[in-house]
Amino acid sequence: MKELNINTMKTSFSNYLLTVFFGFAITISIFGQDKTLVGKVTTFDSIPLTGVEVEVKSTGLVVLTDSLGRFQAFCNDEDKLTVRANGFFDQKVKVDKEIRMIFINLKLKKGDKNIDLAGNYVNIGYGTVDAKNLLSSVASVKANEIDFTVYTNMYDLIQGQFAGVMVEGNKIVVRGAKTIYGSESDAALLVVDGMIVSESDFASVSPNDVQSVDVLKDGSSSVYGSRGANGVVIVETKKGK
Repeated sequence: MKELNINTMKTSFSNYLLTVFFGFAITISIFGQDKTLVGKVTTFDSIPLTGVEVEVKSTGLVVLTDSLGRFQAFCNDEDKLTVRANGFFDQKVKVDKEIRMIFINLKLKKGDKNIDLAGNYVNIGYGTVDAKNLLSSVASVKANEIDFTVYTNMYDLIQGQFAGVMVEGNKIVVRGAKTIYGSESDAALLVVDGMIVSESDFASVSPNDVQSVDVLKDGSSSVYGSRGANGVVIVETKKGK
C-alpha cells in the first residue's frame, strides 16, 4: 500500500513537470515569434465577421475576430494562417516578413443553410437589419461560374446577370434601393478593388480582367452609409485579388 502511494506521488509529480514544461514551451513559442500580425476578416469586402477562427500554423494557436472583425496573432516572418467560419469557404493566407497588417475576405457558400450559419458571424450594427437578410440581399457572380469574356463592357455584363438591376446609359440602378438621403441621383455606388470609382472609370474596366461582381441592395448596402443608399456594385479584378 505504501509502495502504491509512492508510485502515485511519482506519477503526479511527473505529470506536474510535464504540464510546467509544455506551458513554458508554449510561452517561449509565443514570445519567440517574429512579429505581431493584426488583421480584419470580412465578407463581400465590407461586412465584418465576428467570432471567426484564425489559426497560426507555426504554433497551432487559434484566435477569434472581435465584434469589428479584427484580430491579433503572434506569428513568424514566414507563416501561414487558416481562417474558418461555418457557412464560408476556408481560406489559407501566406504571411511574409513585410506583412504587418492583413485583410481577409471570406466567400459565402451557396444555399440557405450556409446563409443561416454565416449569419451567426455577422455583427449587426446597421439598425434593424437581420443578418440573414443582409447576406441574402447580396447577389454575386464569379469568373469561374460564367464566362465574362463574352461581354463587351461592364455595363453589358451587369445588365445580363443581375435580376432587378438596370443600366441607363452609364448609370446602374438597383431596383429596391431607395434614395433616402436627399441625393438627386439614383445611381448605385461603384467600387472596384476596394476603391470607389466614377462611372467613366468603371466603364474602362475590361470584363476579361474581372474576377467577381457583387451587387449589394436593401440592408446590405447600408454598410457604406449614405453613399450606399442606392445600392452598391462591387467589382474585384484578377489583379486586385
